[in-house]
Amino acid sequence: MSDSAGGGEGSGGSGAGQDSETDKEPPQPPPLDEEAADTSEEGPLPAKRPRVSEEDPQLELALEPFKLIEETSAQGATEPLMAETGELHQSEETQKEEEDIAASRESEAGCHENGGGGREAPLGQMNPEEEHNGNGSADSPGDGQPLSLDLTQNPQMLTGSWAEYSNFPENYLKGCKWAPDGSCILTNSADNVLRVYNLPPEIYSYNWDLLPEMAPVLRMAEGDTIYDYCWYPKMNSLEPDTCFLASSSRDNPVHVWDAFYGEVRASFRPYNHLDELTAAHSLCFSPDGTQLYCGFDKMVRVFYTERPGRDCEERPTQVKKRGQSGIISCFGFSPCQSVYACGSYSRCAGLYSCQDGTLLALLPTRHHGGLTHLLFSPDGNYLYTGGRKDPEILCWDLREPGKVVFSLKRNVATNQRIYFDLDQSGRYLLSGDTEGALSVWDTQTAPPDGDEELLQPLLRFQAHWDCTNGVSIHPFMPLLATSCGQRQFTWPGDSEGDSASDTEGGGAVVSQQGSRQDNALTLWWAGPLSPTAEGSQDQSAAPAEA
Repeated sequence: MSDSAGGGEGSGGSGAGQDSETDKEPPQPPPLDEEAADTSEEGPLPAKRPRVSEEDPQLELALEPFKLIEETSAQGATEPLMAETGELHQSEETQKEEEDIAASRESEAGCHENGGGGREAPLGQMNPEEEHNGNGSADSPGDGQPLSLDLTQNPQMLTGSWAEYSNFPENYLKGCKWAPDGSCILTNSADNVLRVYNLPPEIYSYNWDLLPEMAPVLRMAEGDTIYDYCWYPKMNSLEPDTCFLASSSRDNPVHVWDAFYGEVRASFRPYNHLDELTAAHSLCFSPDGTQLYCGFDKMVRVFYTERPGRDCEERPTQVKKRGQSGIISCFGFSPCQSVYACGSYSRCAGLYSCQDGTLLALLPTRHHGGLTHLLFSPDGNYLYTGGRKDPEILCWDLREPGKVVFSLKRNVATNQRIYFDLDQSGRYLLSGDTEGALSVWDTQTAPPDGDEELLQPLLRFQAHWDCTNGVSIHPFMPLLATSCGQRQFTWPGDSEGDSASDTEGGGAVVSQQGSRQDNALTLWWAGPLSPTAEGSQDQSAAPAEA
């Protein structure tokens, strides 16, 4: 995030560097009014970024971490130049002027160490909050620091979105995903609409009593059932060109959506051997964002992000009945090696080379149902896989392909895709289940030489009344996002029962008397509580039992 943030600011570091190269004069930091003017000249205000005014300190506070990135990158470009120009003036200035220059350097260095980036008064107010925002929220993702999660007790529910999903019958959610820069969250639901929510600004200042119900800032409607969706991995709100996502729906090409305005930027059109348009069942960008991997029946098609259209590279996963069969339902990329994993509905996973798609290893068929989600550990040594109608998440040791280190028990009784997520340190794994509970496992408690040992959860609490199908951990703050809901069927004696379900559909359960639907997106705080919020620490994070 820090790399992309530093390179995308034309009025910050890059502008200062160009002026200094031409006339060798010390660069002058622009006043705050000019920065605001530059922001207002970018064009029509997008829906994703709220307008900040002097009369709205909360929104100003919410966007402060992103301004810190901009100003820090600008100062990083100006400080070496100031040192160089200081040496040129040493022979011409008096001793007193040299002392003044040294004093000013020390003052600026102190601001830089505090994350100041050249701004004075607001930073004194932001320092206490930066400690709660993951050891400096602006710099944490770039530094790769672990999340400051506190999972010794139930997370505290902050806010969510409920009314948004009540206008459509059985409008259950199908997962949620934080943006790579943590500025917003993306959801998918049964009405075939992708929604983008901004992170509430009150969270930065611990004003949780003032949190209203969340409302989406963007709605992107697909033509049919959405199979999969994913963020561009280099997404950064400071660079609008990087703010986009991809989605695939039945009988439609892969669409690339602008995350600022909700419009289709481009389309990738996959065709089968009969030259018919076919839909991708799974999507995933490569870690560098240059390629888009799409999963099909015994086939992976790779598109280049910069070249929309139908041109792609085809990589069969099964040749002459040898290899991985079935529909490729999920992807995962190793963070350390040029390797990606494919999960399929044939209940197995395969490891492939990113260069040419060569099959490196095919893991044994140990799952009871088709794979719906998989994740690599941050060190790249382990692979976690989970399936539909499968009660376990398996942890595979990739240094010994085929070896299961331990398994995690969860209740998945339908064909619905139940997501799970790892924190950045790779220690905690979180997953929901069909009963609405959210479980947390500490993977470091498993013995390194374990032989398929069943790992007990560290924490388990009732997050929703209905199926908790999605969970996503914020990139650098102790925030969790969960989504819930599933397709409800009536008793056979009741009329108008819908028995059809899609391959990617949200599973179904027979509704019983007393059961209640819960279709919602919910935000949870899983970090240390501020002194003003300690009084509400004993509040239950789960709904009260009926």
